Amino acid sequence: MVIDQVKDGYDVVVAGGGAAGLSGALMLARSRRSVLVIDAGAPRNAPAEGVHGLLGREGVSPAELLERGRAEVRGYGGHVVTGEIADVTREDEGFAVSLAGGRTVRARRLLVATGLVDELPDIPGLRERWGRDVVHCPYCHGWEIRDQAIGVLALGPMAVHQALLFRQLSDDVVFFAHTAAGLPAEDAERLAARGIPVIEGEVTALEVAGDRLTGVRLSDGRVIPRQAVAAGARMRPRAGFLAGIGLSPAEHPSGAGEHIPADAAGRTAVPGVWAAGNVTDLSAQVGASAAAGALAGAHINADLIAEETARAVAARRDGFSAESEALVGRGAGGDRRHGL
Repeated sequence: MVIDQVKDGYDVVVAGGGAAGLSGALMLARSRRSVLVIDAGAPRNAPAEGVHGLLGREGVSPAELLERGRAEVRGYGGHVVTGEIADVTREDEGFAVSLAGGRTVRARRLLVATGLVDELPDIPGLRERWGRDVVHCPYCHGWEIRDQAIGVLALGPMAVHQALLFRQLSDDVVFFAHTAAGLPAEDAERLAARGIPVIEGEVTALEVAGDRLTGVRLSDGRVIPRQAVAAGARMRPRAGFLAGIGLSPAEHPSGAGEHIPADAAGRTAVPGVWAAGNVTDLSAQVGASAAAGALAGAHINADLIAEETARAVAARRDGFSAESEALVGRGAGGDRRHGL
């Protein structure tokens, strides 16, 4: 096992070692930046058998993809360590990043790519089957459950949209209203038009036999046979450690959870801090997260170059000023060797 020796300071500390964080670190390391990736080792997609929709790596296991990514970052001199960030505070030249074990490292810039947590209701079987036959994304898992009996569990404002997406993959889709107060007439019409029945009643458990989902149990005792369940969990970014620099999650416009707001390049409202991946974009798949991390890494490098260039210009001007003062100090006669 590779164990990197952590230095006291880096150009960039990357919080999170998933696709976004490692891609950002790779871009920075290839730009000859000193970079440290701090990874808690709990990727959101760990339960999934494979990563899908990633060109050239279709079906690769999440663990293998990250292992390759870590090796690539290290190959260019980057450091990758397992750990959790407890706190980040502002310093004159950047940030102090405190790890849970007590170590503190300093960074001129910070890239936040810690991903998010899926908050699921306390329905027996739901969390246990998560990433297997309980899924959330038709693009991540849809092909694998095509033509199966799918149930869509209404857990948020995107549930109807989710049901319509999964209807593309199977003719047998039902919508579990669960605890929703009632569907707007327009949504009910859309579901009916696509042949998606609405099942009223609170879902109380998932039925499992032989390590396979077999049905959905309702509060009135009914069991609706299903082979897969789509559940759009509320999403919460792993970002509590940013409170010390005034960066807090905000409600996402979709209503599906919270995120760290950032612009198209990943720049947040806090100078010197970028964000990439699911921590800011709730719908980003692995490929999009990797691209966002790479883009953020490039912008961080450019930002550091701008800072370094400004300092070099200032130093050059100071040098000229000092030289001018020295010439003035020789007297008004100037240099007679040039006939002045």
